[in-house]
Amino acid sequence: MKALYKSAPGAGFEFVDRPEPETGPADVKIRVLRTGICGTDLHIDQWDDWCSNEIRTPLIAGHEFYGEVVEVGELVHDVSVGDRVSGEGHIVCGMCRNCRAGRRQMCIRTKGVGLHRDGAFAEFVVLPGENVWVHHDDVDPEVGAIFDPFGNAVHTALAFSLVGEDVLVAGCGPIGLMSIAVARHVGARFIVASDVSPARLALAMKMGADATVDVSRERVRDVQPRLGMREGFDVGFEMSGSAKALPEMIDNMNHGGRIALLGLPSEPFAIDWGKVVTHMLTLKGIYGREMFETWNSMSAMLQTSAELRGRVASIISDRYPAREWRAAFDAAASGGVGKVILDWTEV
Repeated sequence: MKALYKSAPGAGFEFVDRPEPETGPADVKIRVLRTGICGTDLHIDQWDDWCSNEIRTPLIAGHEFYGEVVEVGELVHDVSVGDRVSGEGHIVCGMCRNCRAGRRQMCIRTKGVGLHRDGAFAEFVVLPGENVWVHHDDVDPEVGAIFDPFGNAVHTALAFSLVGEDVLVAGCGPIGLMSIAVARHVGARFIVASDVSPARLALAMKMGADATVDVSRERVRDVQPRLGMREGFDVGFEMSGSAKALPEMIDNMNHGGRIALLGLPSEPFAIDWGKVVTHMLTLKGIYGREMFETWNSMSAMLQTSAELRGRVASIISDRYPAREWRAAFDAAASGGVGKVILDWTEV
């Protein structure tokens, strides 16, 4: 099979022939049709310091995908050949305290598809049957390929009640944009999005934001009076990992405000803990998706809302044949596009 393969530490991939993965008795083998390019994939491509410490080669990367089941292990009973599927990319141990309590997304022994084992940038991928998500027939393949990051957005957006609340979203990458669409769908009042990219701020308005802030030019605080806001934001989504974004978000929260943090900082930074305490703010870290509550929630929302489906689909801005992976990765790394999709149907 053709695959994007990293044979040794260093920048780049090779588009080469690799053996097809074998299907174990509890596994499902999937013919990959579409894949999304994630920020993690860009790190693996560039081979930065994080990769040097976290990733071992050789490796086939990729964890956002949509495909068709071609083989099912004898112990798998809820997935059938021909099913159209995506997959939960966190493979858990099933035996630690969190797993046994139903908090599998918090497993201390989690292994990532496309990080710690071969992933979906290939014609075929194998996953444990319990990690496979079977789609409804009407799910578009491209939308199916971004269920993983959409799940991150849903997990973040649903961390706190949003009905009637004023929401600040810092960072308008694809996941930040999807979180705006979810916040609008579930009943937020005002949604303000901040970023430094005019193109992504324009997309934020299409997702349902009421106002945007280019933080390279203006302050978040200045937009509040224009919306008639007097007391600050009730809920914040920190999606950027920026050392400047979280302190500014804290400064703009109402007393008792709640902040969900998904963005990963590149290095430690200081925040005003005195303000967190005296303003009684709640900060909650978000990692991945709740297994599988988030999958149920996002599937139900997409199935029942044409408007949300349209907004999520519109985040996909660029499509490339898998053989043109280099151009696709360069586009994704440029920061000026939405979600980038690789098509694996003709390799």
